[in-house]
Amino acid sequence: MTTTYSLHKITHPGHFGFCPDDYSRFKFGDDAVAEKFGTSLAEGFIEHHLKGQEVPQFVVVSSPYSFIPTATFAMKNYFVFHLNRWLAAHGHPVLQETKVHRTITYKEDYGELDAEQRLKLIGNDSFHIDRQFLTGKKVIFLDDIKITGGHERMILKMVDAYDLSNDVYLLYYAELQNKSIHPNIENHLNYHFVKSIFHLEKIIQGEHFFINTRIVKYILNYDFDSFCIFLQNQTDKFVNLLYNMALGNGYHTIEVYQKNLNFIKNYLFNRKHKSIQHGN
Repeated sequence: MTTTYSLHKITHPGHFGFCPDDYSRFKFGDDAVAEKFGTSLAEGFIEHHLKGQEVPQFVVVSSPYSFIPTATFAMKNYFVFHLNRWLAAHGHPVLQETKVHRTITYKEDYGELDAEQRLKLIGNDSFHIDRQFLTGKKVIFLDDIKITGGHERMILKMVDAYDLSNDVYLLYYAELQNKSIHPNIENHLNYHFVKSIFHLEKIIQGEHFFINTRIVKYILNYDFDSFCIFLQNQTDKFVNLLYNMALGNGYHTIEVYQKNLNFIKNYLFNRKHKSIQHGN
């Protein structure tokens, strides 16, 4: 059995049911918004699918990633925290978690593409999951937004390939239900607050920041001169984190990222060299 649930249904290009600026900040690492989104999604799921029911062992799976987590991963954390409190209070087993591994990373901005382009882009990707761990459990696949259903089709393709017999829930914070709206509405949401690299500073330098794939790719792909100015305004802690995440996802092998990555590498080397010179 496959069940789909979305908290917000988008039927009009100007009305979303949530704040577009919040969504944009969430996509670029604002963990406070991730908490708000994850908590409200858990509340909706409890109300519509769990209240008054016998609740079995659930396993939660965030959207697929390789090394750097997605924005959805941060939302998943708070979904789990809130739902576990309800499950424990009502004598149900708390959630378990596992991961869908993916094999391909791409430089394209998924939110800009139409349905055909999206399917073509991710069609060569492959997803992998621990089938044995899922035996006898219901599985919740969590994602932030459903636009064309391309990622959902890849998830269900994996379910078929692994011959999973589990009941599956596909959960989204929001879903585009009006198919007359172009899929690039996702890009409108993604960049509603983040208009340039310098808008990231309020997120990165705030109290609640959680690095994710989107922000790393965005920074590495940015205009070099602006990127250099931006980077020199950041803490060493953030620059090191950015570099480590980029290497972990293999971004040093992608040509369009190499110029900015080499600048980060040299920047960190020079900072370390100066620190040694001054006896720190």
